[in-house]
Amino acid sequence: MTYTKRRNLALALLAAFIAILLLSACGTEHALPPYEPPLARTDFQQVRTTAYTHTEADHREFGNRNALGGELRAAGPAIRRAEVVPRATLAYEVPRAIPVDDPPRAQRQRAAYSPPLERFSVSARRTASLRIRRATVVSLRASLPGSAAADWARWPAGTVFRLLSTGQTYRVEDYGWALAGRNTIDLYMPNQREMNQWGVRQETIQILKWGDPQESLNFLRRHQDYKHIRRMVLELEGREKEAAALR
Repeated sequence: MTYTKRRNLALALLAAFIAILLLSACGTEHALPPYEPPLARTDFQQVRTTAYTHTEADHREFGNRNALGGELRAAGPAIRRAEVVPRATLAYEVPRAIPVDDPPRAQRQRAAYSPPLERFSVSARRTASLRIRRATVVSLRASLPGSAAADWARWPAGTVFRLLSTGQTYRVEDYGWALAGRNTIDLYMPNQREMNQWGVRQETIQILKWGDPQESLNFLRRHQDYKHIRRMVLELEGREKEAAALR
């Protein structure tokens, strides 16, 4: 057999192998999750929450991007309730009554409650200003809602909600196969450790802003080749029975 024939045979075998892989992948497409009736559209809802991150196997091809094309964001730190503590007396506060029968003692107490004066420093002023600006940037970043994935027929893209247990806010920017037709919201975490720590939790959420169902429908109609997107489209169109029957 000549070199040309051996090369053509190798290419034909390679093409056949790739075709078998593609056919087997199409034939083993997993079914949609069981359909759940939608929750009532109220400002407070009890929902099942899970967590995901961009380094998971089924999300690596998308990287750190959401379905809308933006960057995935983790929510800011949980808001802890402040404990009630007695107010501490400031070091420079002068006591209301200073004994006058002992002038040296009164003089010592005034000195103890007076802060030492410092020389004016331009560099110190600039440093303090820089610290304030940095703290402001960090505060603004922490106040931004984190990314969340959900069925856009239940929580349209752009829906902003707060977890009552932590005070953190999230914005629906993503969707997923396991979320279609389910009353589950997937919260984005920056790494797999935090994702695993969250696990599955029943949470009460407060809806701060509802997304636009029509905008979500217009977006999803362009991607109906996938069954989970087709299910969301059917539900957004008011065809719940067809959405529930889709497998």
